[in-house]
Amino acid sequence: MDIPIMTDNSIRAFTYELLRKYGMTTVFGNPGSNELPFLKNFPSDFRYILGLHEGAVMGMADGYAMATGRPTMVNLHAAAGTGNAMGALTNAHCSQSPLVVTAGQQARNLIGVEAMLTNVNSTLLPLPLVKWSFEPAEAADVPRALSQAIQEATLPTPGPTYVSIPHNDWDEDVDANMAHLLRREVVVGAEPSRSQIQAWADLLAQAKSPVLVLGREVDAQNANADAVRLANKLGAPVWMAPSESRCPFPTNHPSFRGVLPISIREVCERLEKYDVILVVGAPVFRYHKDMPGNYLPQGARVLSLTGDTHQAARAPFGDALVSNVKRALACLVDALDLTGRTLPEPIEKPTLPADLPGAIHPENLFHLLNRLAPENVTYVKEATAPATKKAFWSQIQMTQPSSYFFPSAGGLGFGLPAAVGVQLALPDRRVVAIIGDGSANYGITALWSAAQCQVPVIFIILKNGTYGALREFASLLGAEDSPGLDVPGLDFCSIARGYGVDSGTADNAEAFGCLFTQALNQSARPFLIEVSTPFGK
Repeated sequence: MDIPIMTDNSIRAFTYELLRKYGMTTVFGNPGSNELPFLKNFPSDFRYILGLHEGAVMGMADGYAMATGRPTMVNLHAAAGTGNAMGALTNAHCSQSPLVVTAGQQARNLIGVEAMLTNVNSTLLPLPLVKWSFEPAEAADVPRALSQAIQEATLPTPGPTYVSIPHNDWDEDVDANMAHLLRREVVVGAEPSRSQIQAWADLLAQAKSPVLVLGREVDAQNANADAVRLANKLGAPVWMAPSESRCPFPTNHPSFRGVLPISIREVCERLEKYDVILVVGAPVFRYHKDMPGNYLPQGARVLSLTGDTHQAARAPFGDALVSNVKRALACLVDALDLTGRTLPEPIEKPTLPADLPGAIHPENLFHLLNRLAPENVTYVKEATAPATKKAFWSQIQMTQPSSYFFPSAGGLGFGLPAAVGVQLALPDRRVVAIIGDGSANYGITALWSAAQCQVPVIFIILKNGTYGALREFASLLGAEDSPGLDVPGLDFCSIARGYGVDSGTADNAEAFGCLFTQALNQSARPFLIEVSTPFGK
């Protein structure tokens, strides 16, 4: 490629050219004094998405990176800003989001004396939540370090990277050798082993009762259609892996069985009748509840197809093939010589319950939402109460890639800001955020960003006055008398209006239907609906 002629020879100007090369013209941040020299002369073809707290900044960038699949730049303020973003960084790390996180460092001549806003031991601060952490030893190395951060973030396995940059580096002249960075391309071209693919195809063809367990890499690589082809050929049921950040399979397909539970014992019980378990694009497995048991049913064999070398190494059982998931899945379908297999009967939906006065049961809410939402809707969900999770997967139908995003690491504060980022990334689709009233407060300032940037997310806050997931664990752990399980007295409509977001309250199905229709008709502004749901359920 031709190198652009630069009238400004600064490292800052060169960095913007580097970011253009990779399409990184949307920057998420909350600046401090250390970051201002980078933001000086901010280019007109870039956009800066300001968040009022670094947790919201990271959440918005996380949603944007997941939805676009492209490296995304985050600009944080030294150590304090990095610390504020660390909770949200846990989700980005777990979801393998290709974030390039930069943090402003104090001027080089003041680092040694630890002047205020010095990021002491800067490269250690974000570990182990980033793939690569670096602070250039000299200003001349800043462009190369940022180039490496972009490559590290996007090469297998994707994930966040971190670069600490002294603020007086930006005005330094760029080294002429850095021009090579604008020419180079890095391509991953490894193909799956044909012999291994054929061996697995033969095992699946011979299996009496195969089952598929699918995860985030399927949806991230747009391999959903290949997964459907494989399920159809095998006539196999399909489970979604536990606590996954994306939905890799159409939920209205007759093979879909829902989401695997989060304990060793329960996963084994769900997979008890299967002899070959093919896990594609997901860890094997991610547990949460401490309910010991056998990892696998007796005699069952696990095959794991993943692009994640760490997860392949970490898994306590099963055979693993590390490869590009989309290419390997397509090859596996083509290698499978099967005809005549019938699909399993679809799961019957539960009977809708009667609503209590002044509250909408989650089953009824999601049944109505599924009927009212546009066909290409994308859901961002951070509502983890047991009844809410069960209701969502039983009632909501998702048929397209990138229809669902979830904080797979469990770090609260993902939903509100991530929904803003996803909507910015997918302007032709409508994003609906389903957020619990407990978790909403962790990222509430994202409402301001949504209003200021005119991002038309529909926020649905499920208000039951309690941390529903904590109540489940309190029962499991015999800690029902623990303090801090309830969050009464919240008024999300007033909070939303304070941030410039239109809102309304619904305590019955009719009111919700009217408000949701009103929200859909607002194509350039966000809208928040506070929905009363049964307490503690």
